[in-house]
Amino acid sequence: MQTGLGLWTAWGAMALLIHKPMGMATYPTIAALTLIYAAGIYQTKTARTMSLVLLLATISVWLYAQKPSNDRAWQDEVAMQLVHEIQGDVVTIQNVRNFEWISETEYVPRWQTRQYDLAQLDSLDLILSIWSNDNIAHTLMSFGFADGERVVFSFEIRKEIGEQFSSIGGFFRQYEMTLIAADEKDIIYTRSNVRGERVYLYPLSVPKDEMRALFLAYLQAADALRHTPSWYNTLSDNCTTAIFDLWRSVRDIPKDYRVLASGRLPEFLMDIGIIDGSKDPQANKSRAFINPKVQQYHHQNPITSHDFSKKIREDL
Repeated sequence: MQTGLGLWTAWGAMALLIHKPMGMATYPTIAALTLIYAAGIYQTKTARTMSLVLLLATISVWLYAQKPSNDRAWQDEVAMQLVHEIQGDVVTIQNVRNFEWISETEYVPRWQTRQYDLAQLDSLDLILSIWSNDNIAHTLMSFGFADGERVVFSFEIRKEIGEQFSSIGGFFRQYEMTLIAADEKDIIYTRSNVRGERVYLYPLSVPKDEMRALFLAYLQAADALRHTPSWYNTLSDNCTTAIFDLWRSVRDIPKDYRVLASGRLPEFLMDIGIIDGSKDPQANKSRAFINPKVQQYHHQNPITSHDFSKKIREDL
């Protein structure tokens, strides 16, 4: 009982700390919450416990009453949502992101309309971007076409102006989720060449009909998020779990802890035959590492989108 109440108290304090619903008055409220639990201000244990439970229940109701929205002051890179139209095999996507990144805070914003012929869809690549812990990666999927077109889909937190990413905040309804469609030179380059993250690209062995079904599932997910905004959750609804929710709608994929430990996804996909498992996993990882292939490029020594996509696939 006491352990559960202690965890609930910590959860309630963290929810208040992240959202600060009372502004600066939030801090003394958290202090009072802690004192009620730790020392008590009532004469009986039962009274103290019931008061704490009532307060925590109020915090819980308040937090889960928060509604996601698409109407906020968004940061530029997540300001737009993709809109699509399908005519036969041709998909037209509005708001494909193709920013020119100079630094993490300097960029030329570009949102473009592009067309993709699903009859020419012929490749699917997994991209992992690791910024710290090797077990945790941001996960993206890149679809390639025989005519040279490519588009990357990425589930992302939709940060408001002034917000910073916090994995803890992702447990407490701090961020909405969005789905970005982007040029590889934008969404991969900014991770490998601007932020200095370690980026890996793995070709996937997937039938073309499955690629097509997954592509269309992404478009349906974009429609759903545009019409019904949703919260990002660090554990249950993140950049990787959202992909596998879509993928399982078109293919039977077993549940595996490595979907949560996303830095280990290549091992999982090798085990089920989606990544070539005939090669040594470490050798596979070395070949997949794109940073050395493109590290010489920056805004004063630029590279075209076509050449960037070609370079990151060398020796694969």
